[in-house]
Amino acid sequence: MMEKNNSKKINDHLANERTFLAWITTSLGIMGFGFVVVKFSLFIQQVTLMLNSKKTMNIEHEYSGVVGISIVIIGSVTVVLAYIKYRRVVKQIEEERFTYGSYGIALMSACFLIIGLLLGWHLIDSL
Repeated sequence: MMEKNNSKKINDHLANERTFLAWITTSLGIMGFGFVVVKFSLFIQQVTLMLNSKKTMNIEHEYSGVVGISIVIIGSVTVVLAYIKYRRVVKQIEEERFTYGSYGIALMSACFLIIGLLLGWHLIDSL
């Protein structure tokens, strides 16, 4: 009987590690997307300056840089939240009690909703 319980704990710990690594992969993707948003914004500014060399460029509605940096910060925060969640689940597995918490998922969803709305607003504003 003890052997089965120990095997279950091992499987639970391995599943927890896989979940943690999935969150790390997600956070790297988020940070990469933020980096692309910032760099693409800079690329568009450079192309506009090259094509309109005699005109001054109006950048008063430029939100891409701020949104891109915000996305990178959200990706970094995701790493921290994933580690906190990983450690909490390790402790719960060892104590043989697990409580479900969805605060991290709700926080990430709210952040991406805000970023999506800002990007949508920027796209509409740039038409």
